[in-house]
Amino acid sequence: MTTGNEAAAHLDLETGDSSAGVDGGGWGSDPDFSDPFDIANTKNASHESLKRWRQAALVLNASRRFRYTLDLKKDEEQEKRRRMIRAHAQVIRAALLFKLAGQRAIVLGTTVAPPSPNGDYEIGLEQLASMNRDHNITALQQYGGVTLPFSLHHLSRKSATICININLDRHFIQVKGLAEMIKTDVETGIYGDENELSRRKSAFGSNTYPVKKGRSFLRFLWEAWQDLTLIILIIAAVASLALGIKTEGLEEGWYDGGSITFAVLLVIFVTATSDYRQSLQFQNLNEEKRNIKLEVIRGGRRDKVSIYEIVVGDVIPLKIGDQVPADGILISGHSLAIDESSMTGESKIVHKDHKSPFLMSGCKVADGAGTMMVTGVGINTEWGLLMASISEDTGEETPLQVRLNGVATFIGIVGLTVAFFVLIILLIRFFTGTSKNPDGSVQFVHGETSVSEIVDGVIHIITAAVTIVVVAVPEGLPLAVTLTLAYSMKKMMADKALVRRLSACETMGSATTICSDKTGTLTLNQMTVVEAYVGKQKMDPPEDGAQLHATISSLLDEGLAQNTSGSVFLSKEGAMEVSGSPTEKAVLQWGVKLGMKFDVVKSESIVLHVSPFNSTKKRGGVAVRGKTGSQVHIHWKGAAEIILASCSQYVDVNGSLQSIEEEKELLKDAINDMASKSLRCVAIAYRTCEIDTVPTDEEQLSQWTLPDEDLVLLAIVGIKDPCRPGVQDAVKLCQHAGVKVRMVTGDNIQTAKAIALECGILAPDADTSEPYVIEGKTFREMTEKEREQIASKISVMARSSPTDKLLLVQTLRKQGEVVAVTGDGTNDAPALHEADIGLSMGIQGTEVAKESSDIIILDDNFASVVKVVRWGRSVYANIQKFIQFQLTVNVAALTINVVAAVSSGDVPLNTVQLLWVNLIMDTLGALALATEPPTDHLMDRTPVGRREPLVTNIMWRNLIIQAVYQISVLLVLNFSGIKILNLTNAGEEHANMVKNTVIFNTFVLCQIFNEVNARKPEELNVFTGVTKNPLFTGIVGSTFILQIIIINFLGKFTSTVRLDFQLWVVCLAISIVSWPLAIAGKFIPVPKTPLAKVFIRPYQSCIAARNGSNST
Repeated sequence: MTTGNEAAAHLDLETGDSSAGVDGGGWGSDPDFSDPFDIANTKNASHESLKRWRQAALVLNASRRFRYTLDLKKDEEQEKRRRMIRAHAQVIRAALLFKLAGQRAIVLGTTVAPPSPNGDYEIGLEQLASMNRDHNITALQQYGGVTLPFSLHHLSRKSATICININLDRHFIQVKGLAEMIKTDVETGIYGDENELSRRKSAFGSNTYPVKKGRSFLRFLWEAWQDLTLIILIIAAVASLALGIKTEGLEEGWYDGGSITFAVLLVIFVTATSDYRQSLQFQNLNEEKRNIKLEVIRGGRRDKVSIYEIVVGDVIPLKIGDQVPADGILISGHSLAIDESSMTGESKIVHKDHKSPFLMSGCKVADGAGTMMVTGVGINTEWGLLMASISEDTGEETPLQVRLNGVATFIGIVGLTVAFFVLIILLIRFFTGTSKNPDGSVQFVHGETSVSEIVDGVIHIITAAVTIVVVAVPEGLPLAVTLTLAYSMKKMMADKALVRRLSACETMGSATTICSDKTGTLTLNQMTVVEAYVGKQKMDPPEDGAQLHATISSLLDEGLAQNTSGSVFLSKEGAMEVSGSPTEKAVLQWGVKLGMKFDVVKSESIVLHVSPFNSTKKRGGVAVRGKTGSQVHIHWKGAAEIILASCSQYVDVNGSLQSIEEEKELLKDAINDMASKSLRCVAIAYRTCEIDTVPTDEEQLSQWTLPDEDLVLLAIVGIKDPCRPGVQDAVKLCQHAGVKVRMVTGDNIQTAKAIALECGILAPDADTSEPYVIEGKTFREMTEKEREQIASKISVMARSSPTDKLLLVQTLRKQGEVVAVTGDGTNDAPALHEADIGLSMGIQGTEVAKESSDIIILDDNFASVVKVVRWGRSVYANIQKFIQFQLTVNVAALTINVVAAVSSGDVPLNTVQLLWVNLIMDTLGALALATEPPTDHLMDRTPVGRREPLVTNIMWRNLIIQAVYQISVLLVLNFSGIKILNLTNAGEEHANMVKNTVIFNTFVLCQIFNEVNARKPEELNVFTGVTKNPLFTGIVGSTFILQIIIINFLGKFTSTVRLDFQLWVVCLAISIVSWPLAIAGKFIPVPKTPLAKVFIRPYQSCIAARNGSNST
């Protein structure tokens, strides 16, 4: 049999049916109306739009409601502090440039204060800090014992080239001299045992800065106290307490006022406890975000350590995308360019060399590579001072949080209207003498009722009305987002995903496409050379060095050892280890197997200039000169077809040069054959260059473009990178969930196709022609209109540059797609920033990529990306569960009290009872429902539309059924309960007390049973997986036990009486009907048009009126 829910599956807005909701305008509403709560993406939202929704929101407790939103005032203050500290850095830089300009005029005798010993070290902390802060080259020269480099202009070309290296050596000696003072080695670093690290931290400080402590529990208590309605209730309770003691004496008179006070304090305490636990979770996650792992050289080995463990004296290799972890001196570098915008505020890239060797903590490596020695850490750096002054988190709102503030505002306006209506009705009935006491006596008789009794009666009426406001205004609704996000982020850490931006977690639930990298994300990133061609000859096996001629072997060794960012070294156990990127490691390991002696080869030649590899050029080169000869070799390594296109010759098996023209087709076929086996193809080539053609001036040399034509091909290798286990299932799950996976890779088109087929991105019978499989260059050269026409069809983009990836993201977003992008390189930063959700890689990702991303995938695994999608959908689903539960309570409680007040002049649910209901609904309900773990059912849906109604038609159906049932039963009990419960023989006062107790007890039990219903708004079996959430079962169980205690032992406080076993059975029987009722209700089909459309006009009127009043 088909349920109504199944029959209407295509209508379910919760599943993201975009046809049911309208993106942008809001369900055919007034086009002139601008909804301040309609912020689809808070990632790059303006301060103006953020101010608008704050002003439009109806808020009872601003300090609590806006706790986890961006503090606009504090954000502006922090920006002022940044400018102030950056201005200081700019002054230093200007002074440095001035000093460099007049360098030749400096008198050689100029000195700085001699270094003063510092414990085991020959230089003090203040002197190091001063040298770093002032970029004092004179101090560096004096500490190193070497004077300024001399001019090269009067020397011959050959002598000048040699002297360039002499000047570099002079700088090296300066740094080495300073290194000796701080007991380190510029090549092997410090030894790095615990005792040494401890001594260095004591002498020079640790690489940490003071972080402002989070709010204390007392602060959370104070903020929970700021709720306007709770303050009014406390004032009323104090007045009631005073009047009660005066009229009835201390023993009996304190109950009314005391019980309200106790209930309010309980609400404040539970609210503060819940908020405090959330804040601790966020503090732990923020600590994880700041804890960067980086590579250091200690004892000649490369180790990964936390940025907090960096000490003065550490030697750190730097590459593109790294963050400079501390202040330091450049030891050596090639084309090293630093982005100092984080410190100076300027976007200008600064080139670092021996003339400008100082590196500032917090800056990013924009290009090139180098090695630095740490000379300042933590608070002794400009970056440390900056971070210490702005380290307090200013918060961040999410789109769902903003929308829920809109929902809370609408519900609050309705609640305030109802409360005011009840207040007027009750006051009229009181002063007209139609309100009666439980014993049947009239409450107010003109001329007879005392002033104290009148005041007491009016206070009771005001507290009843204010309590309705407390229940009606869902102050905790927007905070439920923060609660579920805090829970989700903690659990996502276990699923290898670190959330940097809260909004990304929920936005991932709306993702319609994922543009994924190949290497390391879809594949294992464990690369090995499995095929190799030397010249035109295939090597079998590929690592058999005996097949190579001595000439080829020598050239390959030089090319592999010098043209690399990797390294070969001995591990602690004495085994050979290779470091570097996965591709570099694979090629170096191949070289070692061929017989390459890495350190020996590097020592036999001098590196003149480096053109680092980047993802745009797809190749990297190096110019080297042998120590004994005058000939320069320029080695290139990169994408096989690109290098091959630049080759005019190759070296045959005999070591002789041969023309390549006749063999190019053969080699292209070899590349395509390897690519079709999903191998990454890398070519190695070189060319000679006479010393006379090498620039002699250092400036010209740094700008030299290495010749890349007429190359001689040495080898082509095929590198295998296996697909990750389970990636095919993960891709299939995404496709089933309505999320299209696209592969964007720098590999050639044949390799990309093979991997895409292996991963399941392309089906075996899929069309692999353009535009389904396309090269980045082809896409880039299209017009904007052409790109828009084909973007949605693209499944694989090969040979893509970061610019191509950015273009694809921008085009897809224009078409209304919600785009998630993975990236690991510095050049991926623009695409990561532009995407709705930027996902950087935790292992291979650079710090620049991570800072531009919203979520860091800690294991670089595509399966973890899919888990993030599940969590994103879970956040949205959990909030909807809570909304359904809370609205049911709101509607039932308000209707019961309003109808009773109008008809009888009394409310069956008094102040203390409603505060208990509010606690169940607001805080405990959010804890129970907002922490439901994600289920596989979430991936059976299509993506959640970002502007679809939060309250779907299915939710309206569920809550209306439950609310109508509760209202009907409880109103029947209110008006006919004495007869139904057979209480006619009891006294009128006692009968009324029993009836009201049954109403209160039944109402609370109905909420407990309905809380279970809310777990599964669409499924028939609401108990599925209930045991997997101990927090839910614990809260529901605790609520039930507390309700028993309240009825049996706290009657004086809650104005209730004990119920016998039969009445408990009656309460439970009425309440448990909500379960079968919920099952039956799910067979009722829902209409296609969102019911939210019915309420949009009055909602717009309310918001427009509030906007008008705020603007005046």
